[in-house]
Amino acid sequence: MPSHILPTALKLPIIKKLEGKRIVLASNSPRRQEILRTFGLAPDIVPSNFEEDLLPGSFSDIHEYPVATATHKAVEVYERLVPSTSDVSYSVLPSHNQELLEKPVSKEDNLRMLLDINGGVCEVVTGVVVDNPRHVVEAYVENGEGRDRAGGFAIQGLGGLLVRKIEGDYHNVVGFPVASFFTFLDLLLEDDPDFLEV
Repeated sequence: MPSHILPTALKLPIIKKLEGKRIVLASNSPRRQEILRTFGLAPDIVPSNFEEDLLPGSFSDIHEYPVATATHKAVEVYERLVPSTSDVSYSVLPSHNQELLEKPVSKEDNLRMLLDINGGVCEVVTGVVVDNPRHVVEAYVENGEGRDRAGGFAIQGLGGLLVRKIEGDYHNVVGFPVASFFTFLDLLLEDDPDFLEV
């Protein structure tokens, strides 16, 4: 089995624990792949076949929707790959005024999303503030970069010029909450040193 731990990974106890394990990213997102590689993880890429057909309105708290979606993705991939899988799946969905901002369906929808959050706060569990003249937002929409991105913008690309301030984890806004992920793994290791043993 190829190593999923790159030489650039920090020498953390959890990294040592992951050595020799199969790490799978249940997403085809190049942004998530890049973020994980930055921190020394090179997972196998196995996109989930989960339909993502949960109804956002069926959740009492909109924050539960992306967690449930990610859970379904991870379980679907895990069930295909068992045994010997350490599976990571994330769904990052921005929200504004309790409206989930998924990938826009058209240029018009992309423009509507960005104008709705323009001058306000777009919550991505952390906050992103977008405040730009309409012609800048329209030029960005015309470029097309935001059409396949939750919230309608890519902070790590041209969409970065739309964002004046971030409160929280930049990588969470891009698509994968690295700091929280490694903290979670450390907590798992503290609670159960054998949690990755088969």
